[in-house]
Amino acid sequence: MSQVDKTARRQKIKARSRAVVRGTQERPRLCVFRSLSQIYAQLIDDESGKTLMAASSMSKENAGLTGTKSEVSAAIGKQIAEKALAQGISRVVFDRNGFRYHGRIKALADGAREAGLIF
Repeated sequence: MSQVDKTARRQKIKARSRAVVRGTQERPRLCVFRSLSQIYAQLIDDESGKTLMAASSMSKENAGLTGTKSEVSAAIGKQIAEKALAQGISRVVFDRNGFRYHGRIKALADGAREAGLIF
């Protein structure tokens, strides 16, 4: 399967799931993006169209993270959960963004749940 086919497939899955998954101020959408070497997570309020907070493996505060990509993903999940809980957000809607729920996506979700987010 070529890269174009994989991307097109993911975009179709993303469009189907985004028709159902919506974030609100009280229960924002935890959107995850995975590149080949990095992972990004953000909490989005779809009603106002604003990103409430974000965490990524590229940020300066995470420059010292070491370990496997899955371990880094779990740490990013914990970090976004801690930021959310500090803002009073405990419930979110998980948006895997068309990616399969395994590996780094699952590790991020497990890290966020472990830190206290409910979804």
